[in-house]
Amino acid sequence: MTPAKKKSVRKKKATAKPTAKRKKAAPKKAAPKATRKSAPRTIATADSMARQQREISVSEFFTKNRHLLGFDSPTKALLTTIKEAVDNSLDACEEAGILPDLTVEIKLIAENRYKVIVQDNGPGIVREQIPRIFGKLLYGSKFHRLRQSRGQQGIGISAAGMYGQLTTGKPVEIESRINKRKPAQYFQLVIDTLKNEPVIKREREVEWDAAHGTRVSIELEGTYKRGKHGVEAYLRQTALANPHVDLTYQGPGEEPVHFERASKDLPEEALEIKPHPYGVEVGMLLRMMKETKSRQLKGFFQSEFSRVGPKAATSIIEGTGLQNTTSPRRVVPEKAELLVKNIRKTRIPAPPTDCLSPIGEERLLASLRQQIPGAGYYEAVTRPPSVYRGNPFQIEVGLAYGGGIAGDELTTLMRFANRVPLQYQQGACATFKAVMATNWRSYGIQQSRGALPTAPMTLMVHIASVWVPFTSESKEAVASYDEIIKEMKLALQESGRKLGRYIRRGQRERDEAKKRAYIEKYIPHIGIALQEILGLSEAQEKKVVDTLTDTLERSRKM
Repeated sequence: MTPAKKKSVRKKKATAKPTAKRKKAAPKKAAPKATRKSAPRTIATADSMARQQREISVSEFFTKNRHLLGFDSPTKALLTTIKEAVDNSLDACEEAGILPDLTVEIKLIAENRYKVIVQDNGPGIVREQIPRIFGKLLYGSKFHRLRQSRGQQGIGISAAGMYGQLTTGKPVEIESRINKRKPAQYFQLVIDTLKNEPVIKREREVEWDAAHGTRVSIELEGTYKRGKHGVEAYLRQTALANPHVDLTYQGPGEEPVHFERASKDLPEEALEIKPHPYGVEVGMLLRMMKETKSRQLKGFFQSEFSRVGPKAATSIIEGTGLQNTTSPRRVVPEKAELLVKNIRKTRIPAPPTDCLSPIGEERLLASLRQQIPGAGYYEAVTRPPSVYRGNPFQIEVGLAYGGGIAGDELTTLMRFANRVPLQYQQGACATFKAVMATNWRSYGIQQSRGALPTAPMTLMVHIASVWVPFTSESKEAVASYDEIIKEMKLALQESGRKLGRYIRRGQRERDEAKKRAYIEKYIPHIGIALQEILGLSEAQEKKVVDTLTDTLERSRKM
């Protein structure tokens, strides 16, 4: 058999079909698909849907949406609790004319479980008001007043207590004393979230060493962190924006930290003002006219709004078909809309600014030097008051540059609203946008596109207003009104120009020092060269060198 035929035979054997003994396995049958029996559909009727409707308590709403109040993470929850308690303490002390002494303490109870204790030396709280202040959301004295204050909505401290109640089940503990002659009151209370009402668990009179003040304790689940967004950094910024406060802080397992007050003067008292007509809308105007005690429309505008005189009131009413003597309660929505349009056309002076209490350039500089020591240059700028939507506001900028501040990192930006540090949502804040829109290169500072300036600088921007337009209830970013960003940019540019002069002066001095160093280095060589060229004696050479040195000294003093 030839080799070709042998190869063909082997190929046939290799491709031969298997014998009958090796049968193919039968394919598995697919399992039948499960059939889903649909339940009979329930058809809702108008009556059945009506029976399901019920009122939603504000406490119940924020229980399910606590992220709106700044409790969306364990780290922020701990910081927000401290923030709300500190804000209440500072507002109370300032309103009572007391230099605030605050103590903040955080105790570790168990893993990720802490007890926050904040104590002040304020005027205290009367017994009847304690349950409502700490156990009822949207309850307070500041919402209806147009004057600068930290708190606005009456939510903060009660929301912090509600968060502690939700995460640990523990009630809020409050001790408060209004004077030496009366005992301190002690409360343990929780919030009935379905009714938004306080429930008192325990109440009694207790002995307390303090003559007056309030102490609040909240146990909650949280995460304690140090660093840029930590509690100590927040309290340091609080001390920076409030030079009159003396604050002691003790973290869990840490040594106490003391922030001494940089000024013994309380801030100027912010007076309450009436709303300005430029900020009123049709619905608000109708409500005000229903509630006013004025019997005539002209008197209504003069008594219920700021900066409206007889001439301006008459100008607002003209052309609407109404009379100066018309009763405000009889004005219909169509006429109210015409009144609002006339308000926009009428020239009305800006609202008074004694409702604001800025930090002030002098106190801001003192605070910067105390809280950020070692810088080479400090600057503070306070802009004149301005207005957005009828609300007066004022912008302040402070900066510390050079010295011990790291120079190869981005500028540290601190944002404040009514003396309260803003820690989160920096990119959404008008302050950040104003800093980014400022041309820092023209002041001798490097800045990459889309980034903060790179410089050894700490920059703080403060807005003081009767009503800060926050982007959310958590009060972490200021809304980007054109008027606010414009004023921020003007304040930043003013401080930037002053800083630029300092930087350029320093550069000139460094250049001159460098030149003098070169001259001092080569003066002896010049003397030797002149001696060799002119054949001078050693005495003549010394005289030439002394003359050159004296000339250099005179130029240095000029």
